[in-house]
Order: sequence, then C-alpha cells, then structure tokens
Amino acid sequence: MFSKGQTIFAILFAITFIIIIVFMYLKDKKIHRQQYKGAKWILLGFLLFIVFLFLIKTFIMD
Repeated sequence: MFSKGQTIFAILFAITFIIIIVFMYLKDKKIHRQQYKGAKWILLGFLLFIVFLFLIKTFIMD
C-alpha cells in the first residue's frame, strides 16, 4: 500500500512531531499552571452536566 520511503517518512515524522509536542508542553507547563487554575472545576461541572443529561434521558425514556 505504501512504499518503503513513505513508511520511513511517516515514522520519522510521527517521532519528530511527538518530541516537539512534548518539548513545547514542558516549556509552557509553568505558564499553563498560572493561566488555567480553575479549569479542572469547569471540566468537572461539564462532566456532571453530561451525567445529569444521561440520567434524565434514562428516566424519561423508561
């Protein structure tokens, strides 16, 4: 399906991409802690809302 050159390129590209993403995340980790302090509460609220909607759907459809 893919030639040997395309396969090698895809593997090298994926490895390089992952390394760059990890490096940039580690570089910005300190800034993210300052700017996104309350993000976990928003995520928790969103997940609870989804569970609430699922429960409403389950009880109404019965």
